Amino acid sequence: MRVRICGTRGSVPTPGLASTRYGGNTSCAHVTLSDGTHVILDAGTGIRNVDLDGADAPVHVLLTHLHLDHIQGLLFFAPLFEPGAEVTIWGPAAGAIPLRNRIGRYMSAPLTPVEIRELPSRLEFRNCPIGEWRLGSARIHAEAVIHRGPTLGFRIEDADATLCYLPDHEPALIGPLEEMGDEWLSGYTLARDSDLLIHDAQYTDEEYPAHSGWGHSATAHVVEFAARCRVARTVFFHHDPSHTDEQLDQVLNDGRERWADRGRDPATLELAREETVLDVGVPVA
Repeated sequence: MRVRICGTRGSVPTPGLASTRYGGNTSCAHVTLSDGTHVILDAGTGIRNVDLDGADAPVHVLLTHLHLDHIQGLLFFAPLFEPGAEVTIWGPAAGAIPLRNRIGRYMSAPLTPVEIRELPSRLEFRNCPIGEWRLGSARIHAEAVIHRGPTLGFRIEDADATLCYLPDHEPALIGPLEEMGDEWLSGYTLARDSDLLIHDAQYTDEEYPAHSGWGHSATAHVVEFAARCRVARTVFFHHDPSHTDEQLDQVLNDGRERWADRGRDPATLELAREETVLDVGVPVA
């Protein structure tokens, strides 16, 4: 399983000289399964960077939730405008309102010049099953996690490799993580023993108290969560739009120091950068 990071930011795109190294597009990751199936995780502006290399196989877009920074790239996803292209968009259920209708609130006038009904692709919308289902060679597990509004995390198991994707997640909202049993820890069953964890790390520890309840994690929370879940490799994701590359360097240094204090290899903790390619299940050199 191969993962290409296409967008790293949370909340709003941050183009400019201060974000050239880590990137300024909002959340998106492109997963290529062992059988060649394409799975796109979230559809922030980073989805413009997805390269399907001329593939004509069906494409699956898995949305964790429908906040704007996770869907605003849909209008710029090329396969949606290709006649005959097969695209399935999966997202969290929200009562009786169909996923198509909810996304249609964004992809409609006066917000966009093109509406869903005008797209020439073979487009399908589906609620993610709670529990497991199969896409291509992978088993996908979706589960509700702590964030504002209906929000899912994903666990993808393929060819003896496991990826966990939790881009918007605040497990510390209900209390200190170190005091929780595993059964109370949001996202635990998705992340446990995974080869790669991509996790929300929007705030520094100093910033978090002013943003508690906003749905995001601090550095210390991610380190504690990854350690509790026995994760082999962790990538900090959903960078705050106010953080410059230099500030993110400090976040990385802080995270690695905390990781090393737990006896873990600092090289197995990193920050998401646009265009980075990660082979899941392959040991870090």
